[in-house]
Amino acid sequence: MRKFNIRKVLDGLTAVSAVASASSTAQQQQAGNRETEIQETLQSEHFQLCKTVRHGFPYQPSALAFDPVQKILAIGTQTGALRLFGRPGVECYCQHESGAAVIQLQFLINEGALVSALADDTLHLWNLRQKRPAILHSLKFNRERITFCHLPFQSKWLYVGTERGNIHIVNVESFTLSGYVIMWNKAIELSSKSHPGPVVHISDNPMDEGKLLIGFESGTVVLWDLKSKKADYRYTHDEAIHSVAWHHEGKQFVCSHSDGTLTIWNVKSPTKPFQTITPHGKQLKDGKKPEPCKPILKVEYKTTRAGEPFIILSGGLSYDTVGRRPCLTVMHGKSTAVLEMDYSIVDFLTLCETPYPNDFQEPYAVVVLLEKDLVLIDLAQNGYPIFENPYPLTIHESPVTCCEYFADCPVDLIPALYSVGARQKRQGYSKKEWPISGGNWGLITQSYPEIIITGHADGSIKFWDASAITLQVLYKLKTAKVFEKSRNKDDRPNTDIVDEDPYAIQIISWCPESRMLCIAGVSAHVIIYRFSKQEVTTEVIPMLEVRLLYEINDVESPDGEQVPPLPTPGTGSNPQSIVPQSHPSTSSSSSDGLRDNVPCLKVKNSPLKQSPGYQIELVIQLVWVSGEPPQQITSLAVNSAYGLVVFGNCNGIAMVDYLQKTVLLNLGTIELYGSNDPYRREPRSPRKSRQPSGGMLTVASCMCSLSILYSESMRKLRTSYISLCDINEGTVVPEDRCKSPTSAKMSRKLSLPTELKPDLDVKDNSFSRSRSSSVTSIDKESREAISALHFCETFTRKTDTSPSPCLWVGTTLGTVLVIVLNLPPGGEQRLLQPVIVSPSGTILRLKGAILRMAFLDTTGSLVPPAHEPWREHNVPEDKDEKDKSKKRRPVSVSPSSSQEISENQYAVICSEKQAKVISLPSQNCIYKQNITETSFVLRGDIVSLSNSICLACFCANGHIMTFSLPSLRPLLDVYYLPLTNMRIARTFCFTNNGQALYLVSPTEIQRLTYSQETCENLQEMLGELFTPVETPEAPNRGFFKGLFGGGAQSLDREELFGESASGKASRSLAQHIPGPGGIEGVKGAASGVVGELARARLALDERGQKLGELEEKTAAMLYSADSFSKHAHEMMLKYKDKKWYQF
Repeated sequence: MRKFNIRKVLDGLTAVSAVASASSTAQQQQAGNRETEIQETLQSEHFQLCKTVRHGFPYQPSALAFDPVQKILAIGTQTGALRLFGRPGVECYCQHESGAAVIQLQFLINEGALVSALADDTLHLWNLRQKRPAILHSLKFNRERITFCHLPFQSKWLYVGTERGNIHIVNVESFTLSGYVIMWNKAIELSSKSHPGPVVHISDNPMDEGKLLIGFESGTVVLWDLKSKKADYRYTHDEAIHSVAWHHEGKQFVCSHSDGTLTIWNVKSPTKPFQTITPHGKQLKDGKKPEPCKPILKVEYKTTRAGEPFIILSGGLSYDTVGRRPCLTVMHGKSTAVLEMDYSIVDFLTLCETPYPNDFQEPYAVVVLLEKDLVLIDLAQNGYPIFENPYPLTIHESPVTCCEYFADCPVDLIPALYSVGARQKRQGYSKKEWPISGGNWGLITQSYPEIIITGHADGSIKFWDASAITLQVLYKLKTAKVFEKSRNKDDRPNTDIVDEDPYAIQIISWCPESRMLCIAGVSAHVIIYRFSKQEVTTEVIPMLEVRLLYEINDVESPDGEQVPPLPTPGTGSNPQSIVPQSHPSTSSSSSDGLRDNVPCLKVKNSPLKQSPGYQIELVIQLVWVSGEPPQQITSLAVNSAYGLVVFGNCNGIAMVDYLQKTVLLNLGTIELYGSNDPYRREPRSPRKSRQPSGGMLTVASCMCSLSILYSESMRKLRTSYISLCDINEGTVVPEDRCKSPTSAKMSRKLSLPTELKPDLDVKDNSFSRSRSSSVTSIDKESREAISALHFCETFTRKTDTSPSPCLWVGTTLGTVLVIVLNLPPGGEQRLLQPVIVSPSGTILRLKGAILRMAFLDTTGSLVPPAHEPWREHNVPEDKDEKDKSKKRRPVSVSPSSSQEISENQYAVICSEKQAKVISLPSQNCIYKQNITETSFVLRGDIVSLSNSICLACFCANGHIMTFSLPSLRPLLDVYYLPLTNMRIARTFCFTNNGQALYLVSPTEIQRLTYSQETCENLQEMLGELFTPVETPEAPNRGFFKGLFGGGAQSLDREELFGESASGKASRSLAQHIPGPGGIEGVKGAASGVVGELARARLALDERGQKLGELEEKTAAMLYSADSFSKHAHEMMLKYKDKKWYQF
């Protein structure tokens, strides 16, 4: 345990070594007359960075596979990712290093292995018998492109079809090529003059493994006899083939074609199809062919003992069904069901009771992989209902625009949210259990509750239970229902400041203890919610309109100390009218015809029924001022103990008493300084240099911090005004708090520099450099935005002898200002007497925009903001309760409330460039750390870990760093993830106990940990995909079939494809690459008892393999010697009685 002495630090005894991208300095100034000793327990060995789990729908899915015995589902993506799903709570994410698209997946059924085929013509064998699956072998094809793979059940020989029309055979155990090759020119008719096209299908006859059905794209299908190495039958059709499926008896197969037809063929009648069906074609009266339809991309043919077979297909709709959603068609007997899907169908699979292809299939469900969803259809129930999906795959239901993460929440929170969320569940799902039920859960070593909150582009907010590396949706809140929706574009008022997603959530402020929730939206609106378990109907929605603007008149900078401490609307030298009202203002234009005093959204004026859960307390909207749209909100804070909410943007700051529904403070940023403004700015009228009506939506307006990322050439792009919804995934927008919603209809892009090099950065001079990047004639310095807000109970001035409630305000120019709050007593007095707000005159400065503030007590413990414990507000209180509420004081876990007058506090302030620890009330900077010189901090959080606290930072150059508190010693500095798009900057957040997360793709959340303890326990916490299960018995052939040979014919593939029979394949055709998941990889990765067992098993396997090879060689030598002896004996007998002249 290390002790830090402030005076010793002053003497320079805590020298800190420089870290990779940070010039780390620790300095101390005089901290009062007393010495203070703070014990710091966190050391570097407490930290380790690793990814934990990935949640959400696999982004850009491309392939699907299912193990019917293990009951595990695998999904591959266009970015080379592999997601495996077992029972709810058992999930796994893997990644192919090349990043090439996964084109096909094949399980080695009940073997705990999976083969993936990639678009870069590689095959990979994954070992699923370990908690983190790894690649055992890879095979890279050099001369041919892979188009289709097929692995028969209980076979070790994988058929690989190529673009040239050839079929190669791979031994899955050794991952080597067999010398047996089916060449396209031998498979097709010799008289055919054209190439048949790529192989699109391979499968063996269910009743005869020696017959291989090969489908070529052009329309040719060949039944190949593996033993005689020739084609038995050739089936030709005019239309291109997309897929082929067998009837289980092996006498018929069905093909799907590009003209929307299905052709059913009898195996022994190759001249013409037995039947041609156009499932969605209009039957013409004259007996003519139906009109062509869209291609049927896939068909499956599944049989049942009791009834008609199922033919299931995707695509094939008529061309005149314009605008119709993608469909899955289920044909069963004479009935045809067309099931509409929300997104395009990528692939589907029918789940059957048996893994054997030569038995009645008994299908019970269909897994449909859509572009943005996974759907399971119950085939056993009438109407084909879908199963309720237990996986957290709806993160992207509407694009995620912001994210917050809370670990170690109050224990009653998750049950409370679950109980109100359970009422929101849809009805009509299948009553059966979820059929994907493989794997086992890991051990739960983390017992604390974790909650993730996601804000979305449609104005919805989702609460997720994220405890113990799982994810489950608890409750969904729709914030847009408070506003009138315009039915079409003509009805839409001209006050909209964004064309798309006007309700998108930008900032979430939540107090878990009091359950108060506050959100800021993209249309400059703030909504405060209170949690209730009772349903209520709100007759009139409480609403305030606030005129928050940069100073209109050219006047001298006002003296901040003269702000009248009154709760009446309007403060500062130029009071602005704030209209507390229940309905939007009707005055839409000022005297000169400009839009004025109009909010961007219209609040409903009809009664609003509010279900149990979060219910509206107050709606606050910023209004247009003299033709100027309201600027978007850049920071937000709510405090339940004080009954206050505060928010700011690049114009200024507003504070609202949500209990009394009044505006307490409404100041331009410059007015906050009063006479202490160091920048000597004079307010200018925005009317003189007015932006277009969309001007506030420039890529950089009110966004404060990513400006240093751009070279001068990139900065020129800022002059073009781009609406927030035009910003695409790869766009960089300054400031991680005020981001565009990710709309699905985005089109225009701004590209990020490929490398975040230091030479792209502008030398930081935070007192002269503009933090606003709006290129207008308004002074850049004067557009200082509010970037951080923090309610606390601390010392506001140097002369204070006791802590008092206050608000700390951080700006994009690196300034911290303190506002004093004078609160009336609790109970009824709180609702009658005004809250008095006044600037304290305290100003602190750092380099770079302020990101986060926190306070420590004299022992170095975190002082959380005061809060009011949650209670049900919609139930009338009895007399005793009222007396209690009068006496109720705001709860503050802060030890400061019981501190002696002589004890001090420490303010921890993190900006995008540096961190400072300031002693209070003396306001001396006792520690300073320059976090980065060449980049900037995107997110900084003060978090608890191992019964201590630290500062965690994520920089734009990809580094994750942690610093001890209060001394700001560097504890961790790891290069993790470069800033490649704004989604990461907008959603990255740290929380307590070493947890962090960010949105890794538009549909997935990546969680990580920076705690050594969690990293060590992770292996135990992860679920197991493979569980020992006995393979079902093969179907009984029956007496007569066995007697007369009517059953399934087996094939000794080893005899056909082995090296002794077919020889070696050409070395230049494919290259074998041993995977990291092989014996060497497992040796390095395995740990603990499981690892020892795995190593022992592998050693035995290795030894057994070598012994087997030795035995085979010995047997071969014995056979050779025996053969030689036999031949010698025969020759001796032949020539024994012959004379020499008879030879």
